[in-house]
Amino acid sequence: MDITNASRFLQSYNRIEAQLKLLHGAKAAMNFTDLVKKCSDEDITVRRYAAELIDYGKLRNAIVHRAAGATDDTVIAVPCDDVVQTIEFIEALVCRPPRLIDAIKVKKIASVFADRPVLNAVEAFREYRQKTLIVYDHGTMVGVINSYGLYAEIEARVRAGDDLAAFFKETLCRDILHEHDLKKYRIMSQDATVFEVFVAFEERKDLIAVIVTENGVLGEKVLSIVTPSDFPRINHFLETYNTKPF
Repeated sequence: MDITNASRFLQSYNRIEAQLKLLHGAKAAMNFTDLVKKCSDEDITVRRYAAELIDYGKLRNAIVHRAAGATDDTVIAVPCDDVVQTIEFIEALVCRPPRLIDAIKVKKIASVFADRPVLNAVEAFREYRQKTLIVYDHGTMVGVINSYGLYAEIEARVRAGDDLAAFFKETLCRDILHEHDLKKYRIMSQDATVFEVFVAFEERKDLIAVIVTENGVLGEKVLSIVTPSDFPRINHFLETYNTKPF
């Protein structure tokens, strides 16, 4: 009997089990079904594949058998190709999850300098048609200007009877930066996984975007900005991993 498929299945199964125990601090003696259920509450990937993993835990027990007094398992069944391919895909997601930057790539970011007038920000919004501008001060990211925040700023100036022409031409971008605007964003490193981004939006309904930098630190150059509008592109990328779409 050719047991190649059984060997591949067991190899992926063992790697998944070891990775879940390592990542989630599970007891060594915890059975696989309980491990999957525990991790489903903490890990979006495991949650998406919980049913398959539980089935594969049962299948694992059907594939091998240990006779009384023996120290090694004996293969008594061989899984089909589709099952082997699927568990290998799940192993890749659990043990080597795809990075966000690989799915999105570095893209052109709309930005403005802190010492430039607000009119420059308005021009950038018109040119790039994005809702967020990154504000740099001598190469350091110091904040964001959100289009809706700018609308609110304009409304406040109108209600106060201010000269809007003077506001646009004389007020600097740094002067309309607000800390509470940045709180509506999440900064992540380029090594963040696509699943961490989905979790971020799942946990925070008011999240406008995820800002990606090299190390996930405020002040670094922005490599990418991810919003829910990018989800279809991420899902298309994930199709190469044979994953379930979000």
